[in-house]
Amino acid sequence: MTVSVDRRAVLAALAACLSGCAAPRGAAVAWRGAAGDPAFLAYGPKEDDGHMIPGLDPATVSPDLLRRQVPFAGPYRPGTIVVDVADRRLYLVLPRGAAIRYTVGVGREEALNFRGSAVIGRKAEWPRWAPTASMIEKMPRYAAYAGGMAGGIGNPLGARALYLYRGNQDTYFRLHGTNEPETIGTAVSSGCIRLFNHDIIDLYNRVPVGAPVVVLQEPADLQGPETIAEQPGPAMGAPDVVYGPSPYAGPYPDTGPYFDVGGPMPPGPWAGPGGWQ
Repeated sequence: MTVSVDRRAVLAALAACLSGCAAPRGAAVAWRGAAGDPAFLAYGPKEDDGHMIPGLDPATVSPDLLRRQVPFAGPYRPGTIVVDVADRRLYLVLPRGAAIRYTVGVGREEALNFRGSAVIGRKAEWPRWAPTASMIEKMPRYAAYAGGMAGGIGNPLGARALYLYRGNQDTYFRLHGTNEPETIGTAVSSGCIRLFNHDIIDLYNRVPVGAPVVVLQEPADLQGPETIAEQPGPAMGAPDVVYGPSPYAGPYPDTGPYFDVGGPMPPGPWAGPGGWQ
């Protein structure tokens, strides 16, 4: 018996087996409108640099997973990114006791998760992905992608990546988008912090290279008393608005302290507006 093989289907299936910091599947979701929650207005279909990002489906995505401006009680200065792994939340600290809250996916095992402090050492739009040597060792099929995979809607890193550095060294942990929006709010990754593509674009546009990042493993009571009303995503500005080098305190790193579990970050080298070299 002769079996006909569609080469394009085989290649698509291989691409669907990628994981990186994310589990390896594409997820095209038809958008069904705001479904009564204005926060969904920021999550419709979006064309970005030639790539079409599907809208989130309000029928399958809880409004609680969407980004909002919320009260914030943590001891972190404005401009700091704080990740609460236990609660699956990421906060961008704002002035006057507020923060933008995003929901994230985290490492499927505690040992896989980054912890402590870092800075955003590099930023990339539609980043290229390549498995690490340890990933290839654990999953030999990734050897086919040792040379990397071009950015795109099927790439596990999604629409943007923020690279975590300590000193001038890449930690190989990232904050990034995803091709699996249904995994946001779960423990499923290989250790990186993943966000909806809409949310990583929003965060990418709000933080500069050098912004401090704190990753907390233990549960943290970061969202304070309801002293301000929660605001949905659209009230914070469109997700593609660029806010400049830093809308808050900066430049980074400054004299600190960072108020985090790992102590103050080493000073650099700091390369000014161009970022880390």
